Amino acid sequence: MKNILKSKKGLSTVVTTLIILVVSVLLATVVTFYAINMTTTRTQTESLYMSNTHVWYNTTGGWAEAAFVLINTGGRDVVLQRITARSQTSDWTNVYYWTTNTATFTSLSPTTTQPTGATISPNVNGTAQTLNQATGVITLKAGYTLVVYVNHPDSVGQMDVGTSVPVAVVTANAQWPQEVNVEAAQ
Repeated sequence: MKNILKSKKGLSTVVTTLIILVVSVLLATVVTFYAINMTTTRTQTESLYMSNTHVWYNTTGGWAEAAFVLINTGGRDVVLQRITARSQTSDWTNVYYWTTNTATFTSLSPTTTQPTGATISPNVNGTAQTLNQATGVITLKAGYTLVVYVNHPDSVGQMDVGTSVPVAVVTANAQWPQEVNVEAAQ
């Protein structure tokens, strides 16, 4: 036993340093992968699907209108903070919406008259639906679908018919844009 303790043989400094370095890198890698796994599997993200986006300009009435369908495909409720057309925020008094968790949408139609009250009734999938006027931010539950009509989207005029206009929904965490051509509506 005395011979082992007094022996001059052992690991060199280079080998010892390599062992310590490899162990510390492996430990850091394991901790990093654990943290990534914990945050990605336990965090529900917001995910929206925007479809059936339209911007119409009523050539006889002289007013514009935008419409789209928004589906919350994420795992948590989402708060729509603003809706923009051509990067201009739409006033909430010009936003009308309808929420459902059962319907799927194939088509949206422009309204025939400019609304003056608190509701409008456009054709959604060929049937008239009553939409409510927004008074502020709109909350969309996970798994629900939202039909939105925006009257007087800013800076859309008769000269824009046939041109491309960006329409976007802005939430606390993201912006969901769609680029559409302005269509003429009678």
